[in-house]
Amino acid sequence: MTGLVIGDDHSVFLDAMSAVLVQRGYQVTVARTVTDTIESVRRSQPAVCLIDRHFAAGNGITAIRPILAASNRTKVLVLSADPDTEGIRQALQAGASGYLHKTRGVSALIRAIDRVQRGEVVVDVPTAGRAREPGHRGDARRLAAFLTTRERECLGLLVEGMDTTGIATKLSVSPATVRTHVQSLLTKLGVHSRLEAASYAVRYRLLDEAGRSPSPGAGLVPGYAGCCGRGRWRRRRAARARATPPAAAMAVRAIQPRILRVTLGGVAAKL
Repeated sequence: MTGLVIGDDHSVFLDAMSAVLVQRGYQVTVARTVTDTIESVRRSQPAVCLIDRHFAAGNGITAIRPILAASNRTKVLVLSADPDTEGIRQALQAGASGYLHKTRGVSALIRAIDRVQRGEVVVDVPTAGRAREPGHRGDARRLAAFLTTRERECLGLLVEGMDTTGIATKLSVSPATVRTHVQSLLTKLGVHSRLEAASYAVRYRLLDEAGRSPSPGAGLVPGYAGCCGRGRWRRRRAARARATPPAAAMAVRAIQPRILRVTLGGVAAKL
């Protein structure tokens, strides 16, 4: 039987959720304060701790590290009525395995519990319109500063068009680990898909800041060696332009946008 600790100071919600989970076969311990939640985890060593983000006298996110210290076998799943990206980022950075909006329902909760036990990272919140889009490159760089080295590597390989299996092989890690890193970088950048992340990195030249240089020939556009090879690519293009008759050069410029659209479509197909 899977053991759960549920920490929440809303009595009606806590009682209803614990009753439903008991009916589904879980062994449930309830706690109504942050301190009680940590202590309950220490005593029962559950598989998963479900904790509310906001308590009247505490913050569930600040409890994540003490919970993990109290039980190294416990996964933490944050429950919240707030879908904001900042809260999700803080929770994942603190070590949470997931962030679930309270409106998602019992079925989504059960799926999230099962997935975090398998080692996946789960972020399931409502999407209100487009993801947050920074107004200029400085904002994008500040978001990218939160990426770990491994997340930057995954982002670079997404730009090269690799799927989960390819990234796992390249980095010598499991596909589950890749999915964890990718979900984390999507959350930190405030985007919804791998294609968005790849195009976002290219648009704001995020990988330039890490000094990353992908393998020759890789990237979204043939002859364009990733974000960091932009300077060399421009110099080669300029040299070709000088050796190209004016009419041919105009034809090349005319078809380049279509090459980019077709190539991005290929990346989307791989993802």
